Amino acid sequence: MDVSFLGGPHPQRGVGVVAPFDFALDRELWRWVPDEVSLHLTRTPFVPVEVSLDLARLVSEHETLRDATRALSAAEPRVLAYACTSGSFVGGVAGERAMCQAMESGGEVPALTTSGALLEALTELGVRRVAIVTPYTRSVTQSLEDYLAEAGVTVAGREGLGLTRHIWKVPYRDVADMARHAGRGTADAGPPEALFISCTNLPTYDVIPQLEAELRIPVLSANQVTMWAALRRIGAGAVGPYQALLSEAARGSLALPEGPPALPEL
Repeated sequence: MDVSFLGGPHPQRGVGVVAPFDFALDRELWRWVPDEVSLHLTRTPFVPVEVSLDLARLVSEHETLRDATRALSAAEPRVLAYACTSGSFVGGVAGERAMCQAMESGGEVPALTTSGALLEALTELGVRRVAIVTPYTRSVTQSLEDYLAEAGVTVAGREGLGLTRHIWKVPYRDVADMARHAGRGTADAGPPEALFISCTNLPTYDVIPQLEAELRIPVLSANQVTMWAALRRIGAGAVGPYQALLSEAARGSLALPEGPPALPEL
């Protein structure tokens, strides 16, 4: 059959994603991606280590990142994203920036990480005080708090699960329960201006609108900020049902801070 009238496929815009070997939520990433953009995923090599600070360091080694981005370069993505929160905050702010540089040297296109995207999202919303929800052990959660503190962000509430494996199997109800507790804030830091759900292996897509409606503050998640930041690098918008980071209309119904939004330069 002659199909020449179709004109062939439209030019493809791609986002290259480097994920840890145990990442299991490919489908969740795709849900934020508009139809005209493709994701190209690769994974870091397997290591027999459970979720911990040691694993975070192993899956973020610069040579590992360069090898992964060189492999992705065959698909010619326009931007590279490292989709792992702990792997990108474990080295602090300077470590996160060095990871981006390592990826850019391997792929020769702009690069970002989940933790860097989080700071970008907080700046976009003008948020300096955030509650956090994590599936991690206490030591890994503390590393996230240290990273945020270094960037000038106060942690005002926290909840964690203490998991070292099978994080992608956590149900939405457990994520929502943790968010409700963390969202109350703390006596010393006061109420949070936003809530962040950490770990790209923790399911969050469908729970974000519900939590924003309940807590009346923006709710961010690791996969959400990663895809939002990557897509805006190529002039595209992330797709999501009434999420404050993605929608001006959704922001208008929430309590957002007033004043200068920028985080301090480091």
